[in-house]
Amino acid sequence: MRFLSKTLITGGLGFIGSNLSDYLLSKTEDNVIIIDNFSRPNVIRNKEWLEQKYRNNFRLKIIKGDIRHIEALKKNMTDVTKIYHLAAQVAVSSSISNPLLDFETNAYGTLNVLECARQLNTDPSLIFTSTNKVYGSLEEYEIIEEETRYDFEKLKHGISETIPLDPFSPYGCSKYCADSYVKDYQRIYGLKTLIFRMSCIYGSRQFGTEDQGWVAHFIISSILNKELTIYGNGKQVRDILFIDDLINAFQLALNHIDQIKGQVYNMGGGPKNTISLLELIETLERLVIRKIECKFRDWRPGDQRVYYSNIQKAKRDFNWEPQITREIGIQKLFNWVQTNIKLI
Repeated sequence: MRFLSKTLITGGLGFIGSNLSDYLLSKTEDNVIIIDNFSRPNVIRNKEWLEQKYRNNFRLKIIKGDIRHIEALKKNMTDVTKIYHLAAQVAVSSSISNPLLDFETNAYGTLNVLECARQLNTDPSLIFTSTNKVYGSLEEYEIIEEETRYDFEKLKHGISETIPLDPFSPYGCSKYCADSYVKDYQRIYGLKTLIFRMSCIYGSRQFGTEDQGWVAHFIISSILNKELTIYGNGKQVRDILFIDDLINAFQLALNHIDQIKGQVYNMGGGPKNTISLLELIETLERLVIRKIECKFRDWRPGDQRVYYSNIQKAKRDFNWEPQITREIGIQKLFNWVQTNIKLI
């Protein structure tokens, strides 16, 4: 009997995890184990969706568990060959209100995953999804203000992996700690790890909120005719990456894991897929054919006026670059929300 790869996805019922699980189950022969603590709103809908789509499929196993509990991890990681470590506390605002939970999940939880992984005899590969927040507010870089957006005056390719880390917020600190452990476990123990420092990922099955998943949150609010709250002046710029392109990056990177293990990659849409909050609102007003009501509040602590990823290293090392433009991606997500509005 042919051996099937055994893949673990922590936080596998979240937005990225559920899309990744769907891809692996439909496009590969991997056995997929999902560990999720069910703490996030809407994950039960992703669980039901996956179980319905892959009912009676022996290759899917969903386990309620928490990465803060190492014994539960050990029990379910036997013979695992690939690990996507996605489980995290993901909101800056939540980290400010509860920094201990943020640290326990992002830093201690990641250390648990790494400890279990290094004790496997399968020589596993591990991808860890970090964040652009490890770079901090980036206020030391010259920024220009235009009519609808901010931009870097000189860093026209965006933020590269060589930029010094300077986390701002408990969330940035906890991910910085985890990021460091993941990198060091490759150097000290030889674990085949990769770090993706993520920008703004968006796409189908994203139940965005004010604290996380802002592109989806704006789209959902616009369709439901709800007022939006803008923190700051709305000229903040991010590079957005459609979920399909991220999953493609995962696969290409793992195909080159022996050559690039231990490396860090900034993962986003890059300079060609940047958009400001005001520009997204303008785009959505054209789609809903009406004015979107907004109110403005003070800036959030540590909010980056501009962040977009320099993705040249990923292009060079494993021949990856985004294929879905921001215009096409926004339309895809808008269509998905319209079709599935009853879920929301």
